Amino acid sequence: MKRVAITGGIGSGKSTVCKALSATFGAPIYDSDARAKQIMDSDATVREALIELFGPEAYTEGGSLNRAHIAKVAFGNKEKLASLNAIVHPKVVADFEMWAEQQQSDYVILESALLFSSPLVGHYDLAVVVDAPIKMRIERCVRRDGTTAQQVEQRISNQMDAAQMRELADIVVEADGRELAPQLKIIDQRIRTL
Repeated sequence: MKRVAITGGIGSGKSTVCKALSATFGAPIYDSDARAKQIMDSDATVREALIELFGPEAYTEGGSLNRAHIAKVAFGNKEKLASLNAIVHPKVVADFEMWAEQQQSDYVILESALLFSSPLVGHYDLAVVVDAPIKMRIERCVRRDGTTAQQVEQRISNQMDAAQMRELADIVVEADGRELAPQLKIIDQRIRTL
């Protein structure tokens, strides 16, 4: 099973590219961020570790993950963010491997915001970076998430620099308003020839 990993900074357009690639070529998507949230909600050992790291506020009184609290603390403290990733990432890798083995398509799409700084490195055949101008990324996030530009800038400062990501990519998709279809075709052709 071939694996296309798609990454990019917050607001870059990676989810749009994943959905378009899936809709066009029929490859299923593994959304590592969404799966990580599900794991944080359902895995007892992860839950215990997060409570120890972020305090009892890590979960609401109803027992679900307090994403706002964790994001606020983690994105304001690099050590806490690294600890959060060390708890969750290995579980996501194992979950992705199990999921990928169950798929029946020619290839699968692995969507991951933190691809190059996570244990997912080496678990894919082709790395695609989606990029867009920083101003466009901030505007997209403010519109989509109802957050402030300053909050988006703080998250961006905690992510790998776009220039570094581009250097590590096999293919770069420009999500700055250019037509996606020709860029998606290149990804599809490349993964099928590996």
